[in-house]
Amino acid sequence: MKIRNLLSLAVLIGAVTATGLLLADDDEHKTGSARALPPVANAQWQAECASCHMAYHPGLLPARSWRQIMANLDKHFGENASLDKATAEEITRFLVQHSADNSPVRRSQKIAASIPPGKTPVRITETPWFRAQHDEISPAVWKRQKIGSPANCVACHQGAERGDFSEERVRIPR
Repeated sequence: MKIRNLLSLAVLIGAVTATGLLLADDDEHKTGSARALPPVANAQWQAECASCHMAYHPGLLPARSWRQIMANLDKHFGENASLDKATAEEITRFLVQHSADNSPVRRSQKIAASIPPGKTPVRITETPWFRAQHDEISPAVWKRQKIGSPANCVACHQGAERGDFSEERVRIPR
């Protein structure tokens, strides 16, 4: 009888532990594209933004950040990236619609939640979420020739252009 009770207790402990691990699962620990940001598409966004840099997924910043970025395209990180009014409005609507604070995806929600209400970061690298996710990366790694800066997502995240930032796909260039 004692062996049967001990065996039942062991099964119960195993079930509780497994359930806890499943509930604690985080976006960053899933493999492949199962936890990638959802694919989004807008021809204007892709054409205009990706002509100079990676078209950053809208789910990486809150709506207020995208509005601020799009309202200041004449001073876009040291460049004049001005667009005609109709194109700028279309891209802004698209970015806001799929922004971190309008996304049902947990990763985007975490990004949005990490930003204090009074803050409007215009760089993904300014978000507390980004900093927490990359805190183990030394400044020397960011300066490597094949990386250049923390804004160069595709240097390390093989699926970044598809919204896949899973740790399993990270390959830091030497």
